[in-house]
Amino acid sequence: MIRPYVSPETRSLNPFSGIPKSVDRVALCRVLGNDPKRRPSFRCSSKELTFLSENGRSRDRFEERKGKGLGLSQFGAGKMMGLCGFGYWVQGFRCFPWLALNFHMAHNLGLHPSALQLVQNSGNLPTVAKPLYGILSDAFCINGDHRLPYISIGVLLQVLSWGPLAFIPSAREALPNLMAFVLLSNLGASITEVAMDALVAEYGRSNGASSLQSYAFMASAVGGILGNFLGGYFLPTAASTTMFLVFSILLSFQLAVPLAIKEDALGIQQKSFSHDYGRGVSSVLGVIRNQTSNLQRAIKEETILGSLIWVVSSIAIVPILSGSIFCYQTQCLHLNPSVIGMSRVVGQLVALSASIFFNRFWNNVDMRKLVGFTQALYAGTLLLDLVLVKHINLKMGIPNEIFVLCFSGLAETVAQFKLLPFMVFFANSCPRGCEGSLMSFLASATCLSSIVSGFLGVGLSSLIGITSGDFSNLGVGILVQFFAAMLPLAWIHRVTASPVVVEKEKSRGRHWSLKRGRKLGRVVFPPIHLYGEESLKLIDDRVYRAK
Repeated sequence: MIRPYVSPETRSLNPFSGIPKSVDRVALCRVLGNDPKRRPSFRCSSKELTFLSENGRSRDRFEERKGKGLGLSQFGAGKMMGLCGFGYWVQGFRCFPWLALNFHMAHNLGLHPSALQLVQNSGNLPTVAKPLYGILSDAFCINGDHRLPYISIGVLLQVLSWGPLAFIPSAREALPNLMAFVLLSNLGASITEVAMDALVAEYGRSNGASSLQSYAFMASAVGGILGNFLGGYFLPTAASTTMFLVFSILLSFQLAVPLAIKEDALGIQQKSFSHDYGRGVSSVLGVIRNQTSNLQRAIKEETILGSLIWVVSSIAIVPILSGSIFCYQTQCLHLNPSVIGMSRVVGQLVALSASIFFNRFWNNVDMRKLVGFTQALYAGTLLLDLVLVKHINLKMGIPNEIFVLCFSGLAETVAQFKLLPFMVFFANSCPRGCEGSLMSFLASATCLSSIVSGFLGVGLSSLIGITSGDFSNLGVGILVQFFAAMLPLAWIHRVTASPVVVEKEKSRGRHWSLKRGRKLGRVVFPPIHLYGEESLKLIDDRVYRAK
C-alpha cells in the first residue's frame, strides 16, 4: 500500500507547540496515527516527527527548533527576520533624507513655520488610503505571492521619488514639484509598510511569534537612531542632494531583497488567502467587496473597535506644533543641525529600550493601565518644550544645546511607543485572512488622526500669532497641547483591559471533533479509531483549517 502524500503545509506546521508537557507525545502519536497490524505511518519523538514510506524508511522529517528570543520556528525564520529587520530598518532610516528635506524647505525655500508644517502633514495624505492597499494585498496575488510584490512596488516608488530630488534641480526648487515627489515617496512608503505589517502579522500568527511586532519596532528604532545620527552629522557639511542620493541607493538594496525570495520560503501558508475570500467570487470588484465586508466584521468586534476609537481620538485631539518648535530651535535659538539630529538619536534610543522592555516584561500587562500611563507620560513630556521656551533650563544652569539633546525628542518618542501595544494586540486579535486589511486600517486611522492633529496645530499657530519672527505665544500653544493630551484619559475605559498578547479563542464555528482536538496544537489529530491512510488524510485535510 502506498502511503498518502503529506503536503508541504502539513510539514511546515509544528505539531508540538500546543501539546502540554504532561502528555506522552510519543505514545500519543503512535496511538493516533499508527495501525498495530501495519507498518508505522509516521514515527514521533519529543523533538522530531518523521513520515515513513511503505518500507519504513524516513520520507519527510522536521524538528521542533525555535529561533532564539522571538519564538520563531526554524522553517523560514532566518529569511523572515532578515526581510523584516532590513525592511523596517530602512523605513526607520527615512528620517535621514527627511531631516535634509526639512532644512531645505526651511532655509533654502524660506517656508513659513505654518507652511512647513502644512507641507509635512499634506505629504502624509497617501497614508489615508492604506486600507485599500491592505485589501488589495489580502485579495490579489502577483506571481503567486501576496505580500512581497507589494513591498517591491512600494520601494520602487520611493526610489522614483528620492532619485529625481537628488538629480533634478527643478524637482526640489519649485514647491509644487517638490510636493508631488513627497506624495509619491509617502505613497510608496505606505504600500511597503502595509505589506510588511501584514507579513509580520501573518507570520506571527502562523508560527506563534507574537513578539515579531516588537522586533520590527526595534529594527525601525535602530534605523531611526542611525538615520538621525548620520543626518545631524552630515547636514552641516554635505548637500541635501547627497543625502537624497544616499537614501535612494539604500532603497535600491531594499528592492533587491523581496525580488530574491518567494513567500513559500518564509513558511507562510498560501492556501489561507484563497480560502478566506471565497471560491464563488469571479470579479475584481466582488473580491474587494467581500474582503471589505470581512474587514468591517473584524472592526466591529468590541475589543478592537473600542481600542481603535481611543487611539485615533487620542492622537487627533492634540494639536501638533512640530513645525513651530523646529523653526524656534533653528531660527530663534540658532541651534546647530547636529544637535537636533542627535536629539532624535536620543529619542530613538529611548524607543528602542522601551520596546525591549515591552517585549520582555510588559506584553502581559493590563493594556488599559499601560496605555493610560503612556498617555499621561506623553502629556508630561510635552511640557519639556515649555521649559525650553521659557528659558527655565538656563536658570537651572542647563545650556539650550544640552537640554534639546536630552529632552527635545522624548514627546515624539512616547507618542511613537504608544502605538506598539495596539499593533501587537490587533495583530494577535485580527481574524485570519484580514491581517493586511486590519493592520493597514490601523495605520491609516492613526496617520489620518496625525494629519488632523497637524492641521489643528497649524490653526493654533495662526490663532495665537506664531510667525518666523515672533515666538512669544509659543508657550501658550504648548499648554494647550498639554491639556488636550490629558483629555483622552477621560475615556480610557474604551481600551480593552485584557493583556496585550491575548490567545484568542479560535474554535468558533468548527466541527465538534475539531473543538475536541484543539488542545493538541496546530496539527489537530484524528479520533483514536482512525488508522493508517485514513488517519493521515484527515490530518492533511484538517491542517488547512487549523489556525
